[in-house]
Amino acid sequence: MVIVEFEEADTEEIVSLFYETVHSVNAKGYSQIELNAWAPLEEKTAKLAAWKVSLGRNLSYVAKVDNQVVGFSDMTHSGYLDRLYVHHCYQGQGIATALVDRLENEAKKINLLEIATDASITAKQFFERRGFMTTCPQTVERKGVKLINYKMIKKLDS
Repeated sequence: MVIVEFEEADTEEIVSLFYETVHSVNAKGYSQIELNAWAPLEEKTAKLAAWKVSLGRNLSYVAKVDNQVVGFSDMTHSGYLDRLYVHHCYQGQGIATALVDRLENEAKKINLLEIATDASITAKQFFERRGFMTTCPQTVERKGVKLINYKMIKKLDS
């Protein structure tokens, strides 16, 4: 596995991975109705354009195995970890850890004091193991469906 900086050419694979991951891995913590609201397939084309821009603007990294995207993560320059997804066939292999390690290292280089994220029910334990603390549970609404997630923050060592 290699971690590389995001390139626009990876956007389609990244967006497909997002949909596949949400609808498989996140099914452990969310109903089908919630998954469909979180990652509606009819929005895939719009998401391609929007994510090409946001991933290009953020600190964004892609995990690849044999030149195929198996995970990705991004963080704003102010320290908001926006997305972290790993292909369902590559769960538990250290890919999410490697991606977040890279983001944390970059955060320290730009002198950030903390990283914040909104973690899904599924990802909450992963972030807790990495030293993130839950500040509060949240209910967000997507397409009229309420989803639970957790506002989490990690203080960075200087």
